[in-house]
Amino acid sequence: MDNSHSPLQNHLLAALPAEDFKRLEPHLELIPMPLGEALYESGNELRHVYFPTTSIISLLYVMRDGASAEIAVVGNEGIIGVALFMGGETMPNRAVVQSAGDAYRLKGKLLKQEFNRSGELQHLLLRYTQALLTQMAQTAVCNRHHSLDQQLCRWLLMSVDRLPSNQLVMTQELIANMLGVRREGVTEAAGNLQRAGLINYRRGHITVLDRAGLEARTCECYAVVRKEYDRLLP
Repeated sequence: MDNSHSPLQNHLLAALPAEDFKRLEPHLELIPMPLGEALYESGNELRHVYFPTTSIISLLYVMRDGASAEIAVVGNEGIIGVALFMGGETMPNRAVVQSAGDAYRLKGKLLKQEFNRSGELQHLLLRYTQALLTQMAQTAVCNRHHSLDQQLCRWLLMSVDRLPSNQLVMTQELIANMLGVRREGVTEAAGNLQRAGLINYRRGHITVLDRAGLEARTCECYAVVRKEYDRLLP
């Protein structure tokens, strides 16, 4: 495969024993993930799973009136479509590309066959699902109890953790949809971080200038989730 694109850029696939990976490799399809594309909608039957490499996917709950809020982000550490191997077949949320890039797609039936071997892939996916549940629970707590400044710091840190650089292409409107707040609130919070010298924000481009400063300013939710991922996954 092209050296610039490899399934091993995804941490779950990279953690598989060589023999297990070789069974999956011929069936992994590289696909582009353009910004804003929906991989699936709430209630849709899942036919594929996705292993992001250079993209970030946002899992969103969408209300009847169209309002939405992010419940988790998935990047090169994870997989999109956990319902396929957990037995649910459908998801109650929406999956949207938050940061453009690439991912590898695998047919759901092939993943289930490999999962049912009860080998290392099964153990990895179950540990990943536990970490993802921790992120979802902590996000709910964070959205209820912490300031928008703290939430934005957490969100920025979780995003750059999943990217090869410290730069994000992201409009304030999209951030507001992710966090479930008004755009004006994001404008104020981003302005606060920029004046503090932590980020630079211009025309939909965010550059993290001071990661340590963001970590000092965010709430404990970021560290809780990061610690759980580090504990459960290679």
